[in-house]
Amino acid sequence: MAKLVSKIYGDALYDLCLERQNLDEMTEEVKMVQEALASTPELMQLLMNPDICKSEKIDFTERVFKGRVCDDLVGFLRIVVTKERCSDLGAILDYFMDRVKAYHKIGVASVITPAELSDEWKAKVEKRLLETTGYVKMEMSFETDPSLIGGMVIRIGDTVVDSSIRTKLEGLSHKLMNMSLESNN
Repeated sequence: MAKLVSKIYGDALYDLCLERQNLDEMTEEVKMVQEALASTPELMQLLMNPDICKSEKIDFTERVFKGRVCDDLVGFLRIVVTKERCSDLGAILDYFMDRVKAYHKIGVASVITPAELSDEWKAKVEKRLLETTGYVKMEMSFETDPSLIGGMVIRIGDTVVDSSIRTKLEGLSHKLMNMSLESNN
């Protein structure tokens, strides 16, 4: 249900931006709201507090954001509070940002390797991903996991490419066990 809510509200905000032709400006302002929510957890606690009435939450939201972000975004936040979707606000804004990245053909890739990659290798991986995908830019994150032994795991959205030695060894082990079971029958 939360995914559906974030999609509905995120799409509404995205469509409004396309209609008003202010996608880039709104993107920067949404980032500001995300940063405010992340850096001030008390803000979300207040918005989600059942003891505070809806009108007080709306007033609070307007006081915090009016003049700092555009009226369209303040109005959108007012709707989220009015419809009691504050618990979904983070997911809504994330969904909106994902739509913006898709619009600008920006991919988000997570690369896991057994050891830290040099800057040169990071650039090579990014270049190769840009060549093999339809993206014009990549937001890259790199992690290490020594249990991979060798190779790498790349995740872009729902797509995972796992060329790690660990996975290859697990696959080989599984095949050998199946062969052993078949020969025993």
